[in-house]
Amino acid sequence: MVSQFYVGKAEMSSFHTIILTKKEGVVTITLNRPERMNALNAQLKEELGSAVLQAEMDPDVRVIIITGAGTKAFCAGKDLKEATEASQSSSEFYASQKKTMQLFRSLDSCSKPVIAAINGLAYGGGAEICLCCDMRYISDTAKIGLTEVNLGIIPAGGGTQRLPRLIGIAAAKDMLFNGKTLGAGAANEIGLVNGVFPANQLMEEVTNIAVKIASKPALAVQSVKRVVDVGMQTDIASGLELELMTASVLFDTEDRKEGMAAFIEKRKPNFNSK
Repeated sequence: MVSQFYVGKAEMSSFHTIILTKKEGVVTITLNRPERMNALNAQLKEELGSAVLQAEMDPDVRVIIITGAGTKAFCAGKDLKEATEASQSSSEFYASQKKTMQLFRSLDSCSKPVIAAINGLAYGGGAEICLCCDMRYISDTAKIGLTEVNLGIIPAGGGTQRLPRLIGIAAAKDMLFNGKTLGAGAANEIGLVNGVFPANQLMEEVTNIAVKIASKPALAVQSVKRVVDVGMQTDIASGLELELMTASVLFDTEDRKEGMAAFIEKRKPNFNSK
């Protein structure tokens, strides 16, 4: 389910801090505040929510890529200048951060595959956006880390929950306790990212991966995402039952029949998401 918390004020096709492009079934959402290292302010969060909703609702979109404008940063996290200017009580912080959590939840609960193209530093909330994505690819010059402890706080956008589920408890605590940032090689070694590409090839390589996924039958791809994500949060017996039920539903689809017919006839399949 896509969050509505940051949707409403921003027009769906008119953005100031987001660049939205679509090609070959792939939408690329570019965080566009390079002068502030693409840091998350209220407007960027609102527009990101609108962009995710637009991509989720567009039947022509099969895959979403998120990246940052410029060469220095994917996203530096919360805009600390905006944060320090705002005087908030604990209860006000809770209400505000709840919206951010719901925004990030809209990313990891999106029915379509979401890929992070980490083109520069991804700290704090920027790293948490990456953790919400299904796959992460990083530039060989980029860094990623949850650095909140260095400021006397902790991640509050899901980082303490998603990171250990991704790389394991021990490795996650090492990063979190130390506010550690990792280069591309180290992030790849512990499974935090799916791969590393030279900076000048990152977007081309990630786009090629996204286009390949977009060429697959959408119902099957989205079903895989749902079954894996739900299954990881339950016991294996329940997960296996969900897998079997989902496979049974897909068995009656036109895409399944077309895929098997094309295989037998040795031709390229023509999937129609039905």
